[in-house]
Amino acid sequence: MAQRHGAVRRLAEAASRWFALLVVLGVAIGLLAPDQASALVDHVPLLLGVIMFGMGLTLRGADFALVARRPLAVLFGLIAQFLIMPLTAWGIGQLFGLSGALLVGMVLVGSAPGGTASNVVVYLAKGDVALSVTLTSVSTLLAPLLTPLLVLLLARSDLPVGFGDLFVSIAQVVLLPVVAGLVVRALADRYVQRVLPYLPLVSVLGVALVVTAVVGANSGTIAESGALLMLAVVAHNSAGLALGYGAARLAGLDESARRAVSVEVGMQNSGLASSLATTHFTAAAALPGALFSVWHNLSGAVLATFWARRPTSTPESAADERTGA
Repeated sequence: MAQRHGAVRRLAEAASRWFALLVVLGVAIGLLAPDQASALVDHVPLLLGVIMFGMGLTLRGADFALVARRPLAVLFGLIAQFLIMPLTAWGIGQLFGLSGALLVGMVLVGSAPGGTASNVVVYLAKGDVALSVTLTSVSTLLAPLLTPLLVLLLARSDLPVGFGDLFVSIAQVVLLPVVAGLVVRALADRYVQRVLPYLPLVSVLGVALVVTAVVGANSGTIAESGALLMLAVVAHNSAGLALGYGAARLAGLDESARRAVSVEVGMQNSGLASSLATTHFTAAAALPGALFSVWHNLSGAVLATFWARRPTSTPESAADERTGA
């Protein structure tokens, strides 16, 4: 039994390390077997709900204590999250001539909360992990209210649904599962601790299956406009990472906090965007979310590798810390 648990744990660790590759594999399966992959589309909301429940299991009340200890850093990060990405999504969509379902999909990605993989990237990048976890958690809890408002504001002429429909969907697939996970963690922490090492496997496989389903359902659209849309997605993610870092620097946050804000702004919960798109719009509207999921995991891994080799403080400030200045 111990050997079996050890094998599953090693598998979960490998899935975390090779997250980006598994997502790319999901894209390949979706393109090579579109009919079989598209059959998973109806299960996308359920898959996201499972992922969000797993995220809730990893959280504790202490993860939200940072709101009281460093309210300005948290508030600034949230403002950057829900301003930079929605506005750049709309602007880049206009710049690239996207319209209809594809523009809605871009705005959905931009209006989503922080991505579930962002905390790992911040940790590897030697960023402020506590701030990252808090921003992901709070932005996720705010998503049922802010995401529909932003989508309706920026893409209102292309939307066949109202605020209430989007609010209910996000509450069902994000808010309720996360809160349920929090409650289970609070009531049975000792038992939850035993399964925490295996949760990355659930999240990675869930995201990979969502990407597979969306790509399979959009194989025709990818053939027609995939290159242009991919370029728009790369520009969107790059703008979020750069503007998030720049804004944090202007706000006077330290280097580790800048890295956290940069990643939180640039990495979105693209699974949520794809889920909302498949539920309320067309399959094409889910395509930006699927492509974003592929790219932001690749760019996040590259950025984490780059930052991991660089100190989070200048030599002068490091010397001050050692001397107590």
